[in-house]
Amino acid sequence: MKHLEDTPWFICDKEDENYCSYVDTDSNYFNAEPILNFLYPNFEEFSDEEKDNKLEGIAMKYQDIITDHYDILAKECFNVPDTIGGNPHKHRLEMKTECVIRSAYFRATRRYAQWITKQEGISKETLDIKGLEFMKANFPPILGEFFNDILKQSLKGEQHSNILKQIKAFKVQILDGTIPLTKLGNPSAVKKLEKYSGSSARAGEMFTEILKGAPAPVRAAIRYNDLLRLWKLDRKHNLITLADKVKWIWLKDNPYKIEALAFQDHDIPEKIQEFLNIYADRQKIFDSILLNKLSGFFSDLGWSLDLNPYINSLSSFEI
Repeated sequence: MKHLEDTPWFICDKEDENYCSYVDTDSNYFNAEPILNFLYPNFEEFSDEEKDNKLEGIAMKYQDIITDHYDILAKECFNVPDTIGGNPHKHRLEMKTECVIRSAYFRATRRYAQWITKQEGISKETLDIKGLEFMKANFPPILGEFFNDILKQSLKGEQHSNILKQIKAFKVQILDGTIPLTKLGNPSAVKKLEKYSGSSARAGEMFTEILKGAPAPVRAAIRYNDLLRLWKLDRKHNLITLADKVKWIWLKDNPYKIEALAFQDHDIPEKIQEFLNIYADRQKIFDSILLNKLSGFFSDLGWSLDLNPYINSLSSFEI
């Protein structure tokens, strides 16, 4: 999330540069690098610990300045008296330094990651991540773990080129089958299965009617049940029912024109597994789940995301 672009006139003049990076319910996050470089021209030569201490020192000074100004705010805006019943009275407004952040990524409101190195004066190493897409329950865990690792490396200064190499290698593992399909399926609970199931397959038909508006996991579950019945596997294996937890996968073009198929890890018929091995669309799995999220992340960082494995191949030829 980029710096706030529109700043009200009563906060600062329009031509002033705004260093506020993010605002939460009761917290303000400021980019301190400009003032640190101004006060300490050799700031980049300091150790990480020295940098943290200098930043904390500046934060503490501003904390006291703002708290002093709260006296004016309390009196002039909230009419807080100096005394009550002849006794001294003090307002309870106070600015407090919460933590020192060495680097951070702000995607949107309540969606961020921050590398905290000091909290309330105590040195620590904590990666605080909130609300990012890869943390959602419907994101395949193996892809979420990979995204989380890439995020950590980015916050800790890993080079763009090295991260690209890791993504390319991970993509190869997805496409060549190194990573099994059971780990690539989208986790989901099947809801409203009956609502979107139309008439059952009649004579001369193979599949159940799927009503308009059915979510992808529901369509995938209905088609799984249809295949069990078609291949007469429903006597040995359970049909997917309402509220079952499943995984579902996009398919390539196949003889049954099925777009996506659901399954349950603990009960996959061999014939279903063979069907998935042939027709699972691993490229679409990578593009629609992981690449889609990585593109937004790289764009926010101002990085390119070119995964062409031959992008630098021409440089190896001599003319």
